[in-house]
Amino acid sequence: MTVTLLGVPYDASSSFQRGAAAGPAAIRAALRSDSSNTCNENVIDVAPLLGDAGDLALEGFTDSRAVIEAKVAALRTRGARPVLLGGDHSITWPAVRAVRPGLPRLTILHLDAHPDLYDSFNGDRLSHACPFARIMEERLAERLIQVGIRTMNGEQQDQARRFGAEVIAMRAGLEAMVASARSLEGPVYLSVDLDVLDPAFAPGISHPEPGGLSTRDLIAIIQAIPRGRLVAADVVELNPANDLRDLTARVAAKIVKEMVGAMGD
Repeated sequence: MTVTLLGVPYDASSSFQRGAAAGPAAIRAALRSDSSNTCNENVIDVAPLLGDAGDLALEGFTDSRAVIEAKVAALRTRGARPVLLGGDHSITWPAVRAVRPGLPRLTILHLDAHPDLYDSFNGDRLSHACPFARIMEERLAERLIQVGIRTMNGEQQDQARRFGAEVIAMRAGLEAMVASARSLEGPVYLSVDLDVLDPAFAPGISHPEPGGLSTRDLIAIIQAIPRGRLVAADVVELNPANDLRDLTARVAAKIVKEMVGAMGD
């Protein structure tokens, strides 16, 4: 299977600050920048392995999620492993809906400061604070493993219990997070919200939450995923308007390169 980038310039479901719709262009620019090369840390040149389906044109559509789902499903039908460039985190729900058919089981590895398990946030059940509630309600995954969480409140704790989410909070430490990635079996969807990182490493986000992972920690978790398990992935919540010298975009680009390495058969 080829790995194919798909830009999803969507942030209409953002709750605090919009701007993530500009994320795909910033990540692509960082991937193509002459400041680095196209190899990941396992000395795999990802350039010949990466296709690019461009950005979805979402303006004028009343149901952007249906457009996202249809495009991801089409990529899967062509034998691609899609890597979505967000966009806010609400894009993960339609992406998982498109990926799940034909898979006997699916595990979601979700890296984030926030559980995104609200039933509704500010009256919006489609908010970027709710995608994993929608995913688990539809039984689109057998396992939901949430790593790096450090903002869980009582409501989301109840939701995690309801859905059987396996929460590895930030305070559990890196060893537990790496072990969870290393033990993955079967097909896996990887969702990386860049605010899983401490704001010192990722200033270009809308919801900075102190006390997060370092870039090195995040790379270690991705590299621990057994090769060939990933069937799809996303990198979301980059807000270039808040970035400093494109540092967060460069982190996102590096994460994409490590994802490609993890997708190898």
